[in-house]
Order: sequence, then structure tokens, then C-alpha cells
Amino acid sequence: MSGWRIVFLLGNPDFTKEHDGRYIAGHYAFDLLLGQLASIAYMSETKRKGCFKRQIPVKRSPPLPYRYQMGICALTRRKRQGELVHMLCLDTWGKCDYDVVVKSGFSNVISWNMSGGYFMKLEAVYAALDSLLDYAKNCGLLDALDETFARNALLAELKLESYEKQTAHYDFPACLNLLCDYAAEQGLIADTIAERDLFDTKLMGCVTPKPSEVIHTFRSLYETSPKAATDYFYKLSQDCNYIRRDRIAKDERWTAQTKYGELEISINLSKPEKDPRDIAAAKLKKASGYPKCLLCVENVGYAGTISHPARQNLRVMPVTVNGQPWGFQYSPYVYYNEHAIVMNTQHTPMVIDRAAFDKLFSFVEQFPHYFLGSNADLPIVGGSILAHEHFQGGHHTFPMEKAEAEFSFDVPGFEDVDCCVVKYPMTVLRLNSSNKNQLCELAGRILAKWRKYSDPEAMIFAETAGEPHNTITPIARMRDGRYELDLVLRNNLTTPEHPMGLYHPHEELHHIKKENIGLIEVMGLAVLPGRLKKEMADLRTALLNGENLRENEELAKHADWAEGFMKRHPEFNAENAEDIIKFEIGQVFAQVLECAGVYKCTAEGRAHLRKFLACVKEDA
Repeated sequence: MSGWRIVFLLGNPDFTKEHDGRYIAGHYAFDLLLGQLASIAYMSETKRKGCFKRQIPVKRSPPLPYRYQMGICALTRRKRQGELVHMLCLDTWGKCDYDVVVKSGFSNVISWNMSGGYFMKLEAVYAALDSLLDYAKNCGLLDALDETFARNALLAELKLESYEKQTAHYDFPACLNLLCDYAAEQGLIADTIAERDLFDTKLMGCVTPKPSEVIHTFRSLYETSPKAATDYFYKLSQDCNYIRRDRIAKDERWTAQTKYGELEISINLSKPEKDPRDIAAAKLKKASGYPKCLLCVENVGYAGTISHPARQNLRVMPVTVNGQPWGFQYSPYVYYNEHAIVMNTQHTPMVIDRAAFDKLFSFVEQFPHYFLGSNADLPIVGGSILAHEHFQGGHHTFPMEKAEAEFSFDVPGFEDVDCCVVKYPMTVLRLNSSNKNQLCELAGRILAKWRKYSDPEAMIFAETAGEPHNTITPIARMRDGRYELDLVLRNNLTTPEHPMGLYHPHEELHHIKKENIGLIEVMGLAVLPGRLKKEMADLRTALLNGENLRENEELAKHADWAEGFMKRHPEFNAENAEDIIKFEIGQVFAQVLECAGVYKCTAEGRAHLRKFLACVKEDA
């Protein structure tokens, strides 16, 4: 079907009526190539006729399961392209006339019979299987000598006992999706997102090199250069579909200029919404306790469950961190370039201590083109998985790294270390030195001082009712051959006014961002919820139309913010509306980071910060 598209209007022609120039509900446009069904209810006649000119309606549903797509091939007494036809529902298969098929090019994929049955042609399944093998060979995942072995493994997973070579070809991931369609049709899996993800990962596992092969190749390339090794490993993680390129491509990204410099913004659209059937099944699934979490090395090759992702295509690179065995892999949801995860091979809790700084630099020394940082080790200011010690790194320059020094300070006894406070909305102490041990020793002293530090005037308390509040988010890198460590002071105090955290996005910003501020956002990259894509599109339309946002249930939460920035942008129009909204989202993110900063970028805030720095110098 690659390169071939035909669009039909679907609906019961007996009920086609016009009402004020619009068409009633129950009519759809179907794009056979994309497998998408779009409602044309309330669509004008001009737009309706435009569907026949390959103009796809903007309101699309997710791709339909293949069994529903097949219903398109049966029409009731309607043979001419362009006529309204009735989409045959599954419960009407035996009641309709099967006198025509839509275009001969689609008949190479499915077959049907007059008694109301249908099935995907095995030729199409074989072609999809061949296409997957060709893809794997072209990417370097599969050696030609292993092709027959891999094919038989795939046939076994598809419960197929025969095979014939085909000439048809499907691109990736279309070939993989078609194999999942066949599995759903045959009852091998339920046609849900989770079940399809489990199955397509199993198929990719059949064409992904064994862990030992990947490790040997990585180590061989490392002898050439660390970058050559990581380039190979990152590409493999993408090619084997562990990192799903097609989903990552859905994320929206832009930059916004703020008073702190350029911040990075993203709307996370790569994680698919959960199917209610998957949610129900997960509730019934008894937890096995193996693997203990998503970061455990036991995930390599794990088949997964409805509540735990499959990992047959996951490969973890063994690395030594501060003399201990650790693992190095990539995040399946790459929020930035070469988003890496470095994790302890033991399931042990997150801890920020003096040794953590040594561990960070131990890795960075081995991969000097990567940064490596850690989430904090307390709730609210910590990461999503505090039960397993891990770091995050990659090949990306964040806004925090670009931020310049605001003022310098020195600590007696650590003359080899250059120290400064960074001009940034969060409180960042930057240490730079050619002496790694001296730098880490000073970082350990700052951490120890901060753990115990309280300043009621600045609303900083080391603990309340026995609960500790102070910790640090550290980020390590090499800069011009020297060791550099950013220490971000964090505090997770809650108050009656701010029950989610005093140093957490405040309530008036929750319409954009209410989630915790972890390592990635600390460094200046906002990861915003997927809901914002639709809400911002609707907001643009509403503002251009002069609508009252407070009367719109979905947009009311944005009303105060939108009314405020509209006063600052009298030039707002259809051409610049999207750019202005994106710019203003960037300003909100800057405010979010200001909220998370324990010392504000004000004269008063800097005075309180200098009090803490004076404390660091004591007994130095």
C-alpha cells in the first residue's frame, strides 16, 4: 500500500441529510493508506467534496485495527468512486452484498468470501515478514547468515507453519504494524496498545543481536573512541525499535527566550494513551516482583506483562562506575539527544552523598562527550524512580550549562577549585577544577552543610517533625579538559499554602505545569503534558475569535494567563498567534524554575544565599 491512497466517504446514504448546509453525524472519511477514520459530521459540502481530492479531515481518530479497515472493501450496491457508501460493521457481515472491492491494489492484502468471512492474505503476511528481515539486515541488526534462523523464529511467533518468498515490500514500521494486525486478527493478541507493544517487541527481539554481540562490538569501537562506541549503541537502540522513532517524532519542541537566556520546551506526545482494556487487565494482573523495577538489569530480554513493558530488544552495556558494576542504556523516551541512563546493577535506593560525585565523574571520565547528572534523593524534588540508584546523561548542551557566572566565591582550603553562583532561576553552585578529588571533596562539604542548614527568614528548614528537606541535584561534565560540577540546591518543604511543595510549581502555574521538577527540567528543558497540544490549539482559535475563555470548561484554567499576555501582545493575529503562545509558555516555565529555586534572583534572595556560602566556609 506504500505510496497508494484513496479516500472514501462512508455512511448510510439513506440517512444523508443536510441541515443548515451541514451534514449530520454518522458520516466519515476513511484514508486507506493511513488507516484513519475521520468524522465529517458538521462538515461543509465543499470540505466533504474535498475529501475526494485527497484532503484528509483534520479531526482524525487513531489508526483503526486492521479488521475494521477490511470492512472498507465491501460496498453495498455502490461501485463508483465518490459515492457515499455504507461502512459494514462487524455484526452485519452476513447481511450485505459483496459485489465489489475497492481498488485492486488493496486486494493484495486481504481476502473475503460471500458468506461473510474475511482474512488477511498470507502473501501479505509473508511480504511484511520479508520486509522486516530486509530492514534488520540493512540496519546491521541481522547478519545475512542468520536470516533463515530469524525468519523461522518470526514464523514461530506468528504461529505460521509455511512460508513463500514475496516481491511486495513494506517500509518500517508499517511491516511491523501489519504483522501485529495479523496477530490480532488470528487471536494471538488482543488488539490493544499494550498487547501490540508486547508482541512487536517480541518480534523485534528475533532480529536484535544478542547482548554479547552488542557488548563485543561496543568495546571494540570504544578502542577507537568513546564517541564511536556510543554512536553505534544509540543507533542500534533506535534501529531495534527500543527507541521508537515514529513515536518520538510526535513530540513538539521549541526554544523560548527568557531573562535567563534561551529555555527549551517540549510537549510529550510519544507515550501513547492507555487503552481502558489494558488498564482493566493490569488491575487483575498479580505483580510478580521480577524484575523489581524498570531499571533492573533483569529487564534485558524480559517478555513483559500487561503492566510491565517487554524488553526483548533492550541491550544494556556493562560499565564500571567507581569500581562497581553498573549498566548503561538509553531511555526509550529520548527527551534529548542520546538520553542515557546509567544504573546500579543492584536494586538499591537513590542516595546523594559524597560518593555520588565520584560515581558521576567516574562515568564522565570514560565518556567525556557526555554529561551525567542525578535526580535528588527526596520526594517532590526527586525523580520518578527513587527505589533504584541511577543517573541520567547524554550528548546534549542544556540551558543551565550555557548559563554564565553571576558572582564568584572561594572556600579556604580549596584554592584549586573555581567556584561561582550561576545566573539561573534555580540556585546553582558551579565548581570547576583540574583536580577531581579536590572538587569532589568540596562538593561533599557543601552537601553536608546544606543537609543541616536552616534559615527561617529565608523559609529554609533542614527538617520538620523529623522529615529531612534539604538535598542536592548534581550534574557533572568535562569542560575544556577540566572537571565541572553543578550543584543545584533543593528543598521539599510543604506548607498549608503550598501543599505540593513550597519550592515546586505554584498553583497559578498548574494550568501549564504541575508535575515535579526533576533533573531534566532543572537543566532547562520543560517536559510538558500532551494535553497542552490540543488546549493550545483551541486557545489560539478562541482568542482569535474573541471568545470568553471562562465560559469554556476546557480553557477556563488558562483564562488569567491568556488575558495577561494578550495585554502584552496587541499585535496578536492569525499569523503570529502560535509563536506568541509558545513564547508565553516559555515565560511560564521560567516562573516554574523560579518557584523551584530555594534562593530567588533578587537582592534579598542573594543576601540569604551569601549567608549559606559563609556557612560553607566555616571550618574549611
